[in-house]
Amino acid sequence: MWSLNVIKIFNHYFHKRTLLKIGFDLGLVLATIVIAIFSQVADAATVSPRVVSTSLVLALGIVFINASLGFYQRVQSCTLGQTRARAVLSLCLSLPLAYAVFSWSPLHFADESVLALALLAALLVMLLHRVYVVHATPQALLRQRVLVYGSGPRARLVGRALQHSDPNVNLVGYYAGPNESSEETPTIGLLSSGRSLTDIVLQEQIDEIVVALSERRGGSMPLRELLDCKLHGVRVVDMATHFEKTLGQIRRDSVSAGWLIFGDGFEQGLIRTTVKRIFDLACATALILITWPIMLVTAILIKLESPGPVLYLQERVGLNGRLFKVIKFRSMCANAEKDGQPRWAAAGDARVTRVGRLIRKLRIDELPQLFSVLGGDMSLVGPRPERPFFVDQLTRQLPYYAVRQSVKPGVTGWAQVRYHYGASVEDAAEKLQYDLYYVKNHSLFLDLVVLFETVGVVLLGKGAQ
Repeated sequence: MWSLNVIKIFNHYFHKRTLLKIGFDLGLVLATIVIAIFSQVADAATVSPRVVSTSLVLALGIVFINASLGFYQRVQSCTLGQTRARAVLSLCLSLPLAYAVFSWSPLHFADESVLALALLAALLVMLLHRVYVVHATPQALLRQRVLVYGSGPRARLVGRALQHSDPNVNLVGYYAGPNESSEETPTIGLLSSGRSLTDIVLQEQIDEIVVALSERRGGSMPLRELLDCKLHGVRVVDMATHFEKTLGQIRRDSVSAGWLIFGDGFEQGLIRTTVKRIFDLACATALILITWPIMLVTAILIKLESPGPVLYLQERVGLNGRLFKVIKFRSMCANAEKDGQPRWAAAGDARVTRVGRLIRKLRIDELPQLFSVLGGDMSLVGPRPERPFFVDQLTRQLPYYAVRQSVKPGVTGWAQVRYHYGASVEDAAEKLQYDLYYVKNHSLFLDLVVLFETVGVVLLGKGAQ
């Protein structure tokens, strides 16, 4: 049976379907371009290296555009109309990219229209397939069959997450532990009925068991049966690992200090720190050179609209609790907190100016933070830096919140691209779960994934306030 499990690549979990989507698009574009080019040249052997390199650059560029627009996200929340709009936007961005790549390429063609039509056809097929895949219900044979071991509140939490967040999963049912009550079991009922756990797993063709017991003491864990299931090829994971793999978060209600201490991850070695610093310096310098005209225009518009400084400096908490001044373009009126009381930014905040509303939506107000990256106070990717007042408040209310301070804060981050703008303690609690995932699994590869998704967030204007 087809198994829809996840694959860990450089500390980050990818679903097999995501990799198949990327592989399909790469293969389709690459094959189309190679065939179209070889049909236009007289001596294929002399141009093969250039054909392959040109085709690969274009194919990777198109995949990058699709990734930025969210086509490869496993869990989709957009409507059919929004997906179609993204497909049109992808086509509008891919065609100029193709023109630029072939304009710079040393290849020459007898009939460029053949290549253009072939590429256009490939793009249309690819985007139609993307729209279909996003909104088509996975066939029963292709869905992962999951059994939740438990019937209490923790098991119901897992069940709700599986049903609402993962269309590739078929929740077969629950298996109550010896010390649990089955009175509040959800609509999908218990599967015990006198059968052992092993028998149920084999008869129901279970692919994965998620252990979500409310109480693990007193013989609640049938270790021998779980081992038998694992020996039959069934994956057995605990609740915290399940959420980490499938949703890219470490849920506060499922994790324990022991799981964090004895599990893998949280690597803060010298090599990782050095590589991240070099990456930050290179990317921040490049982005400053690319965006300085935008920053200049933004500064002029801010100065023309309202009195006050162009830049906004505010104390934030950084690595290991060290305080630093974050630099942003001013998007609020100059006396936004004249009473001296810190407050969360809210949707439709009256303190935000007209220019401020625009630059917030496009994330332009964040660009001056690139200079903080050069100075070493921030990283390009990391948890969002918060004000000392809120850090003190959240550290008291949210367990493990201080873990965020073990890495440098970032201009963008895993929580920023996975969750909308935080404007309350509840939002901070949700974002913390993504921050914990990043701190545990951060790598250069995950930083690149975050940067790709940040492009999509900016293009689509998601989550700005």
